[in-house]
Order: sequence, then C-alpha cells, then structure tokens
Amino acid sequence: MLDRAVTAFLQAGCRMMWGFAPRMIPHIVAAMGPWGALRWFAANMPRYLVTLQVLGGQRTHLAGMVVSLHNGCLYCAYGHGYALELLYLRDRDRLFPLDARTLEAWIGLSSRELADRVQDVLRNAGMHAEAVWADTTVALVRGEQQPVDAAEHRLAHLVRMFGTINRIAVEAGCHAPDEAQNPVNKDLAVKKRNAELRATSV
Repeated sequence: MLDRAVTAFLQAGCRMMWGFAPRMIPHIVAAMGPWGALRWFAANMPRYLVTLQVLGGQRTHLAGMVVSLHNGCLYCAYGHGYALELLYLRDRDRLFPLDARTLEAWIGLSSRELADRVQDVLRNAGMHAEAVWADTTVALVRGEQQPVDAAEHRLAHLVRMFGTINRIAVEAGCHAPDEAQNPVNKDLAVKKRNAELRATSV
C-alpha cells in the first residue's frame, strides 16, 4: 500500500514537471523501498533542479546522456538525449545532429569510442564549448578526474545521481524509451516540429 502511494506521489511530481509519469518510478521505489525513495528524491532533486538552472538544460542533459550511455542504460540515455534534441531545436531553431532513437547502437561502446562519437555530434551541432564538458563527464564517470570547481562539483553530483538510476534501470530490465526528462517535453509544438524535421531528414 505504501509502495503504491509513494509511487503515485513521485509520478505525479514528474508529471507536473515533465508532462508524463516515468515508467522507472515503480522500479526506483521497489529498489530503494518507499521511504528510501522519498529520501533519495528529497536529497537529490532540489540540487538537480538548481543545476538545470546554473548549467543550463543542454549541458545537464548532455551529461545525463553521456553518463547513461557509459553505464549501459538506454532508458536514461534516451530520456536525456531526447530532451537535448528538443532544447537544441527550441533554442537554435535547427535539428540536433543526433537522433535519440539511434542511441541503442551506442550502448556497449568503449569510453574512447563514446567520447569520439559525442565529440563528432557536438562539432556538427556547433557546440564547441561543450566539447571539454563532455570529456570531463567521461573522466568523472571513469574516476580518472576529481572535480576542481563549482561547475565540476555539480557535474560530479549528476554522475552519482544518474549512476544510481542507471543501475536500477539496468537491473530492472527497463530499456524501452519513455519521453524527454525536461519541461520542454510539454511543448507539443517543439515535439511536432522535431518529428517533422526528423521525417524529412531521412
């Protein structure tokens, strides 16, 4: 009974923020227990929401996509990759050069291959300032680097936070894509435009 109540509560919060109830929520509650899930969200979500404002949605979701791909979590990689797509289109009025639906083929890449592919996408997107950011994300995930400033400490928190969700998703066998894990997911005009551009770019 408590599990269902906490699941419904967390799903309602996500629906309010993102316009949908992530299918991951029941798995998180099952893995952590209802009180553990509430404590985890209370400890992590406020800082995550501030990070979205401080670092910006594109950098935050780029990190989420890279961390999730490194950890073999297609569910989370898609949620962040699709959010990045939509934000890029909304902010720059052009199609992001990576279709999140193709990310399944990136699962299992070595760290070097993953970094190289991400760098290619960022160059094609004109996101040159994010190139070092993506490499730093990979280094933090692999434990090859320690955060040295406030922005990198925020990134290190994202690595830990996403890592927890990635592990639960993989262990639960939650692979099928959901929706974009960002308020832009509620912008139906941007989603429609993205779909139209994807259809004509094939």
